[in-house]
Amino acid sequence: MSDITVQELHDRMQKKEALNIIDVREVYEYEEFNINAKNIPLGELPGRMSEVSTNKDEEIIIHCRSGARSGQAKMYLMSEGFTNVRNLLGGMLSWQSEIND
Repeated sequence: MSDITVQELHDRMQKKEALNIIDVREVYEYEEFNINAKNIPLGELPGRMSEVSTNKDEEIIIHCRSGARSGQAKMYLMSEGFTNVRNLLGGMLSWQSEIND
């Protein structure tokens, strides 16, 4: 599955689609700005797999600040058998510069 753009995710959120979004930034980053995703910092992901394991075959959208940590999280989830993981291109930096609502 290909990654997802900020605009595509925003459009889907505006349509109130049920989405599985995981924010892998640190808690302090999440508290500064977030899009109401589930916050599981990258370093905690292996120990918190039970929180996402029921979604193995569903689309999961991962994001971080710039796309680097979420890229690592995507690779990790795929190695754990997840089949539909998408990285938010550009992360929250792109979100904040592109989405103005």
